[in-house]
Amino acid sequence: MLAVFVIALRAMRRNLLRSFLTMLGIIVGISAVIVGVSMGTGAKAEVDKRIASMGQNLLTVMSGNISRGGVRGGFGMAPNLTQADYDAIHREISGISAVSPEARTTTQIAYGNQNSYVQVSGVSAEYLTARSWGLQSGANFTEADVRNASKVCLIGATTAKTLFGESVDPVGQVIRIKSSPFTIVGWLEAKGSGSFGQDQDDVLLAPFTSVMKRLSGDTKFRSFSVQAESPEAVTEVQTQLTELLRQRHQITEGKDDDFMVRTQQETSDFFNANNQIMTILIGFFAGISLVVGGIGIMNIMLVSVTERTREIGIRLAVGARGRDVLRQFLTEAVLLSVVGGILGIATGYWLAPLLTKVAGFPTLISHTSVIVAFAVSAFIGIVFGFFPALKAARLDPIDALRYE
Repeated sequence: MLAVFVIALRAMRRNLLRSFLTMLGIIVGISAVIVGVSMGTGAKAEVDKRIASMGQNLLTVMSGNISRGGVRGGFGMAPNLTQADYDAIHREISGISAVSPEARTTTQIAYGNQNSYVQVSGVSAEYLTARSWGLQSGANFTEADVRNASKVCLIGATTAKTLFGESVDPVGQVIRIKSSPFTIVGWLEAKGSGSFGQDQDDVLLAPFTSVMKRLSGDTKFRSFSVQAESPEAVTEVQTQLTELLRQRHQITEGKDDDFMVRTQQETSDFFNANNQIMTILIGFFAGISLVVGGIGIMNIMLVSVTERTREIGIRLAVGARGRDVLRQFLTEAVLLSVVGGILGIATGYWLAPLLTKVAGFPTLISHTSVIVAFAVSAFIGIVFGFFPALKAARLDPIDALRYE
């Protein structure tokens, strides 16, 4: 077997350029598979990371889906969740550890000669627990602040940097939101981008009563954030929330909900759907490249059989059997494919991080995809090398010796 392998290497070395060009289709196909799968895996990991940053075991109740005058409003577009809904969730839903409504407005805030337009979110004192959000310094506002509509707030890392600079602790400072002075009682830890790519740290959090009475004028909420006690409780909490809100909103059987309850897993699946399509498309085109590479191997092996007809005749004449010739040429085809696969894997490992560095696209190389790609390259060598090898094995020794 070692002799067969050595002869195969010698045949490749005799025509290095031709061998490399033959392997090129395999190299391109394998590297495309690795890079494509790493792009899909990296994008999924990034989406999961951003969704996880929103909180653990989190469910989001979004208002909307209301028809008025024949026009249907989208989720979150038409606030229809009430204070009574919020109180009922607190009172009647089991298996939850935190719940907070959210009332949002975008407005100008100012400190000294610095000002900025930011999103101000009106939330409850349980919001930080629901969103698993810590504080760099200071403390959270209290339920008493919510009841009294106190003019206090928590400031995000990006907003704090805009108003106060890099290293100044903003806790205790007084800023103006519209015309109202608010005291900063807590400095939020940085969270980074959210699931929609928005900067989660460019925000102010204040008691929802303060935001609704002093800033937005809203009387209803766009959403609730609900944290289940455990991952196992998420599905049951989702069912309870749906049943409770359908009952409270007097939605009869057969009618559409005027709200939506979405879990983190559903959000992840929603955003990863496009990534899966992209990965499948890249894999499809990479597969075409592999087939073209396999056809190239078959073509070159057929040429090789023709070029080495006299050599085959001599080997058969001195006692070699047909299966020996078959094994020899099949080994050469598999070797071409496997070496091409190894070079393709090396190229993929080089291109994936380069793509992240140059284009900023998240990539994460999957070791499973590497193993599968290598196995596919060997399989292609066997499949596309078998026919030329069989042709060589079936040559008549006398006709082969006479071949010019």
